[in-house]
Amino acid sequence: MVNLEINFNGLKLKNPILTASGTFGYGYEFEDFVNLNNLGGFIVKGTTRHHREGNPYPRMAETPSGMLNAVGLQNKGVEYFCKNIYPKIKDYKTNVIVNVSGSIINDYVETAEMINELDNIPAIELNISCPNVKEGGMAFGTSCSSAAQVVKEVRKVYKKHLIVKLSPNVTDIVSIAKSVEAEGADSLSLVNTFLGMAIDIKTRKPKLSTITGGLSGPAIKPIAVRMVWQVSKAVQIPVCGLGGIMNYEDVIEFMLAGASCVQIGTANFINPDITMKIIHDLKVFCNQNNIKDINEIIGAMNC
Repeated sequence: MVNLEINFNGLKLKNPILTASGTFGYGYEFEDFVNLNNLGGFIVKGTTRHHREGNPYPRMAETPSGMLNAVGLQNKGVEYFCKNIYPKIKDYKTNVIVNVSGSIINDYVETAEMINELDNIPAIELNISCPNVKEGGMAFGTSCSSAAQVVKEVRKVYKKHLIVKLSPNVTDIVSIAKSVEAEGADSLSLVNTFLGMAIDIKTRKPKLSTITGGLSGPAIKPIAVRMVWQVSKAVQIPVCGLGGIMNYEDVIEFMLAGASCVQIGTANFINPDITMKIIHDLKVFCNQNNIKDINEIIGAMNC
């Protein structure tokens, strides 16, 4: 039997398969399709300090080998999450992780501080990389100084595992990764969606109300793998890879590039039980290739 367990800088995962924020709701919506306890973990939708209506419709559009979204972090705020959502998800026997976003640094800090008090949430994913909100989000993730500043302030109040989600919409992702590592990030997740747009040629109007949005899906995978490879070589903390993962082969590729675990995103919309299939297929692959411990393949690309 292959060992799929991962020690993600103190965060113990049953296997390297997590779900990406914004693609899996609050987890319980997928109970009819997925045994949530069999996941390495799941990351709930973006949570902010205050209620957000999100962007106007239309805010999703299909593209070749991917999709654009501009949902805009729609949620009812962290107080609602703590009172109404947390009781529904706190007893799952896996890592329940909250994605935290904000418009100003104090929003991040206050949200993280409140979630820090929830016993059964072992980690947060600090989203400094969202490309479809008008303020905050990606703005903090596009320079070393702003990324470091928000992580530094959150680290003062958040005492558990801190994952920082990086934006790919930068010229030097390695420098930004190093800057947040220096301010106390326990791990990194990359990449978030790429800024893109699509136009309806009949109406000549953009397909999204916000004109631009975040591109995800298989179209971005080669760039995401490259960025994971670059960052994992440059930092001492572990990396969680995401971006267009559709099957176990994609998972292996990300791990060979240096990812310790991965997040499944867009694939959940196509096949809601894809995570269970991927976990099964990973076991089969490892057994067929005489891999006793999946940790053996992390960063094991031959070059």
